[in-house]
Formats: sequence, structure tokens, C-alpha cells
Amino acid sequence: MREEPEKLRVRRLGWAGLEVRLGATTLLIDALDNVEALAPVLGRPKRPLPAVGLPPGAHALITHLHPDHYDRDLLLRLDPAGTVGCHTPIAPDLSGDGITATPQDLGEPRRIGGLTVTPVASLDWRGTDSDQVAWVVEGGGGRIIHCGDTMWHGNWWQIARDHGPFDVAFVPANGVIARFEGYEAAVPVTLTPEQAVEAAAVLGAGALCPIHYELFDNPPTYIEQNDIVERLRRAAASREIDLLLVPDGGEVPLPVRSGGH
Repeated sequence: MREEPEKLRVRRLGWAGLEVRLGATTLLIDALDNVEALAPVLGRPKRPLPAVGLPPGAHALITHLHPDHYDRDLLLRLDPAGTVGCHTPIAPDLSGDGITATPQDLGEPRRIGGLTVTPVASLDWRGTDSDQVAWVVEGGGGRIIHCGDTMWHGNWWQIARDHGPFDVAFVPANGVIARFEGYEAAVPVTLTPEQAVEAAAVLGAGALCPIHYELFDNPPTYIEQNDIVERLRRAAASREIDLLLVPDGGEVPLPVRSGGH
């Protein structure tokens, strides 16, 4: 009897976290477990975060060093057989935190079991002093992109040409106004709901799974957009993009494209 090929499986964790599985390989992206350090700025989470599993040999990727995406204590608990992937410029920061990083340059692919992971361009609201990337993950007949907590930028089209199309784009949607660390401006520092849908459309994504929304809201330092879900629904309908509103800890349905990639 012919064995069925292994399929890519994705679970949405809390906030921006993902758990990606292919066969015996587990990959965490921006997994968050420790929220106490976030309270002074982001406030307390509105609900408990789902548990993050750390099976033997699990691997991790981080998009950048903000503590709601880079959970140092969690990464230190990883099995030494796993790897922690990051963009090359921040590898020294991880090393200083006692984490052995596996650095990658933009566009440089790396194999993790049957997965291929590639960092691509992203944009952080604090500019060049806060390096950020998005991650393209492919394997088991699926291809996804995790966009961290990016702002709108002009690299979407090049990412689509080089790496698209995607089955699902995991894109921030809270359009937050941040007022701390001397960077105050009344401009959203992550994608708004409408921008999240436009990013997914440009990336050629069959579906959008919003992340990074409706967990933290802490005026006046961290102010989330209003009516996020309804605005996502309207924008996605206008673009004819499937909107996957997956609860914390839920499995993400991967709509495989006809004809493959």
C-alpha cells in the first residue's frame, strides 16, 4: 500500500505565535509564553495564552527582538538538538542572551527536516535600530508566510515574485498606535485590518489568518484599532480572500491551491 505523503500542519498559538509541524519536525515561530515583562507597555492579556509545547528536537524562528515575539526564557527551554533561526544582524543579541542562534541572510533558505525556511524583508516602526524579517515556510505541499508585526512596506511585490503564491499569509491586524520609548506618533505601527488584507492580496495568498490582535490594549501606551474583525471581514470579502479567524490554540486549515505551487 502506498503511503500518504506528509502534510504541513499549522496551529495558531497566542498573539503572533505559530506551531508548524511536518512529520516528526516541529517549528515554532514567535511563540510567546511569558507575558509578565510586557505588562508595563502592552498591559495584561485579555485571556490566558495557550500552552506552547516543546517536543524533543523542536526548532524555533523569531522575526525580531520585541519581547512579545522573542520569548528568551521559552527559547532557553528548547531541546539542544533544535535550532533557533534569526536574521543575521540580531544573532549577536541572541548569543548575549545565552541562545545559540542559526543566522540567515535575507533570501537565504535553510532546511529543517522536510521544511524550508527563508527570511524575507519586513519593516519595523522603529527603523534600522530594530531589525525585523518575515519568514517563508514551505514543505509537505504547503507554503505560508509569517509577517511578525510589520508595517506596510513596498517589498510585498518582490516577496510575491520570489516566493509566492502562498496558501496562507499570517499577518498582523491590530494597527496599533504606540506611545513609548520616545517614538510617539499618531500613526499605526503595525498593519491595520484593511492593510492586512491588501498585503495578503499582493502576496498572492489564498487565505489570510490574522495574528497580533485582540489580546493587548493598554491606552495610552498601546492603543489597538476598533472593530478589527468586522473590518477584516469587509476587506477580505471585497478582495475575495478567504479569512481564517482561528482561535488561540486552533488548527489552521491550509487550503491547497489547485495545480500546486
